[in-house]
Amino acid sequence: MSEIRDFDALRRAMAENSEQPEGPARNARAERLLVEAEKLNIPLAVIEALGHQLKVYNYSSEKDKMFVPFARLLRMWDERPEDFDEYETHSLHWVFKWMSAGMLDQPHIPLASIEKWLGEMEHRYRLAGHSERAVRGAEFSVAAHVGDVERAERAYAAWLAADRDSMADCHACELNGQGWWQAERGRPAEALQLWAPVLGGEFTCAHEPHSVLASSLVPLLRLGRLDDARAHHLRGFRLVRSMESMRGAYADHVEFCALTGNEARGLELLAERPAYFTDTGHPRSRMDFMSVVTLLMDRLTELGHGDQQVPGPAGRAWTARELAAHARGEALALAARFDQRNGTQHVSERVRARMERRPLVERLVLGVRSERLAHPVRPVAPAPVTPASATTGQEPDLAALLAEARRLSDSLQPNAVEAWAAVARAAEGTDLDARDRAEIADHEAMGLGPEGAELFERGAELYAEAGDPGEALAARARAAYVRALAGHVDKAVEAVAGLYDEVLALYAEDGTGVRQIASVLMGRARILMRRVHEADDAGAGASQETVLAEAEAAAREVLALVEGHTGNDVRLAARAAEARAMLAELAVHHGDVEKAADLFARAAAAYVEAGLPWFAVEYEARLAGLAQHLGDTGEAERALRAALEHGGPHLEATGRAQLHLQLAEVLGGRGESAEAAEHALDAAHWADEAGEGPTFGVWARHLLGGFLLRQGRWAEAAEVLESALPDLSAETHGDGAIVQTQWWLGDCLSELGEHRAAAERRLQAAEIARHWPEQHDHATLAHLAAESLGHAGLPAESDQAYARAGELWRSLGNVHGLVRSLRARAWLALRTDDCGGGETARELMAAAVHECVSALSTAADEESRQRLTVELGHTHRQFGDLLARSSAEDAEDGSIRAMFEEALTEVEEAVSVFASLGADARHARTGAELAAGWLAADLGRSGEAAARARAVLEAYADATEDDEAAQERRAEAEQMLRVVREGREQEDC
Repeated sequence: MSEIRDFDALRRAMAENSEQPEGPARNARAERLLVEAEKLNIPLAVIEALGHQLKVYNYSSEKDKMFVPFARLLRMWDERPEDFDEYETHSLHWVFKWMSAGMLDQPHIPLASIEKWLGEMEHRYRLAGHSERAVRGAEFSVAAHVGDVERAERAYAAWLAADRDSMADCHACELNGQGWWQAERGRPAEALQLWAPVLGGEFTCAHEPHSVLASSLVPLLRLGRLDDARAHHLRGFRLVRSMESMRGAYADHVEFCALTGNEARGLELLAERPAYFTDTGHPRSRMDFMSVVTLLMDRLTELGHGDQQVPGPAGRAWTARELAAHARGEALALAARFDQRNGTQHVSERVRARMERRPLVERLVLGVRSERLAHPVRPVAPAPVTPASATTGQEPDLAALLAEARRLSDSLQPNAVEAWAAVARAAEGTDLDARDRAEIADHEAMGLGPEGAELFERGAELYAEAGDPGEALAARARAAYVRALAGHVDKAVEAVAGLYDEVLALYAEDGTGVRQIASVLMGRARILMRRVHEADDAGAGASQETVLAEAEAAAREVLALVEGHTGNDVRLAARAAEARAMLAELAVHHGDVEKAADLFARAAAAYVEAGLPWFAVEYEARLAGLAQHLGDTGEAERALRAALEHGGPHLEATGRAQLHLQLAEVLGGRGESAEAAEHALDAAHWADEAGEGPTFGVWARHLLGGFLLRQGRWAEAAEVLESALPDLSAETHGDGAIVQTQWWLGDCLSELGEHRAAAERRLQAAEIARHWPEQHDHATLAHLAAESLGHAGLPAESDQAYARAGELWRSLGNVHGLVRSLRARAWLALRTDDCGGGETARELMAAAVHECVSALSTAADEESRQRLTVELGHTHRQFGDLLARSSAEDAEDGSIRAMFEEALTEVEEAVSVFASLGADARHARTGAELAAGWLAADLGRSGEAAARARAVLEAYADATEDDEAAQERRAEAEQMLRVVREGREQEDC
């Protein structure tokens, strides 16, 4: 730090330090600045340096250091109040409140001293003529802290009844405290009602809505407002993440994770702030933090993760179980110190209650990326198999298990394989007949998929032994099909051809039934469909046409066999539905999309009609894709909603994620961003559950961020998009997805005022887009990055980016982009021209005018001419504004007048250009007209100014009251006439 030589340098240094991140480094610099202030031998300099030191301590983890500088300030006030200017006098009385809260948060300060301080504060406020509102608010805090509810209610009422004055906390902070009390008293709805103006952005301050967003989390969960709770967590955590002084609010977010099934995210939050475990400058927030650490660690231990390594105090490794014990001890020890000071057990009771809270939601999906715990969290399991005969508490017998398994398999229920597995377990050591053993083997093979061929063959032998040759052939057909699934398609085709001949002969002799022959025919059709897919990989040709024809004939043969025989037989109904789905698949191969969509719809409807809706899901999903291809988004939406409904609890996580993702894309494409965001959120969750977070899970997060952005939910969108970026890869998702995510994130950060970060994201996206053949995105991103760099206070970098964007716009023939980049550079040049005069700014703005005029002379069509004319009008208008502002304050009157004359000429040009566009440019023309009027007034041309004002009034003679722009223009014109009139009257006097 350079030596401070005068008061102004000290003030600049303190202002710069105030902008630094909260923490020990900023505090240490404030301490050094106080030393420098003392060297100046100016009492006010020391007072301001002490006030600065006090402020940075208050907004840090070293709050316990506040008392020394304040005591010194108070002593200086008592000795020489004339050394304090008006601002420092106000500040001294203002921070009395900080001292009250600060004492309360330090258990080593006796309660009697705090009460004495309250009296001192009341006395000094009365002497200074301040309302007792702040005093009663401080008294309320003391009473609430020690658990004196009766006194707290009295003080609360007196606080609200007292007049607001300059010593009252800001509206946001007051509402925070009032809402906290309502929540503390078990009135969450009332708390949220009080907090609403803060949450809505009506009242804000340095720590609000940060604190209110954190405080609102548990009340929202208790009221079941889960969407709001999610939004407040994502939005609020972003605000407190970098603020060292907000450990208490940070703890609320950790608690939220523990109460909503987001334990893994809770661990990530702890890992971000290791110092929070050990910072001792604010015991109260440390107690709160250790309380929720205990809650989270106990929850992990309860879920079976007690031995998992977790973030904790530096210096050793911690398991969840160990950290729980440590944090509990720390929290209770701190609570005991407060209670010893207060003479109550209130703080310990609150801490224990917080540590013992139970989850309020089993799992609240957040949409952000989070590392998973050691095992899948709360997977959706199929419903347990419960035999219909098991109506008592006893274990069902084998006969009951057999009957239930046959009921489930005959009706094609999803849990049939599990039911037969239960039969197999119960049958160990018993002597079953061949039929029973055949069915057990058959269903065990079904559960093995491609690995079940040998068991199917064993089942076939047992069916034959049981005297059912038709079922034996069906089992062999199933064996052939799973071999085809394993890649042995030709052998499967050969095997099923023989089985086909055998079953036809058997059926002709009445040796088997429709079910069995249908099973063999369906097995053959499935195998031939596998050969179709194999032929797809091999490419087109005559053999492929033959394969398609054979598969189609096989599917139609199944249909011809079972139609008219289904009755109440769901197995046969399922065969007919599957055969139609095969024909739909073949129609896709032939390019007949409409026929395919119709057949998929009929297949799905047949499954639903048969009472087998879970089988319809695959075909409804296919139908949705085809409907999108045909441009029928309504049908696509209907099919996807039906698939989700029909799949119900039987849908696996992967399938559920894909359906939600498809539906999100359909709804988002129609502009229904709110519901699309809900489905993208569900898609991200189920993708994570399926272990597909880095693949289509991150795509769902990418979409979710975009949908939130469309709704103006900038902070939530930023959190989601930032969490998506690490998993996005050009190989899996394409570099376009990375660019779009960075682009959206830059837009969010810009809206949030994080301009430097926005510029970084936009520049990163531009660097990728730089290598694309089409350069429009590159140009747009370079332009946006330039805007962000300008807002971030980096004019040189901003000008460089605008220049690059301008070159790109020129190469693309985009005059509008080029002109806007030149205008932006002109304004930058005006702000950074230390020499005055703004010659560079003038040259750039003149270049912008020239580009517009040149483009207009070669415009190809009327629409282009209209747009370029509008651009020219705005450029003349901005040129005039720039010239008017470019006069140096200390310039001679003649120089200023000449500059105003030139500015008026440019604005008059803007008026003329906009007038040529007629009614469509009325607002732009009148705005320029008013600007010209004010310039004329400044130049002493009152008649011209009045004429322009009257022209604006005439332009809006027919305007309605609901036309806000017209009413604003009329009001300004009338104001101009008043100013002109008053100027003339003064001249007459």
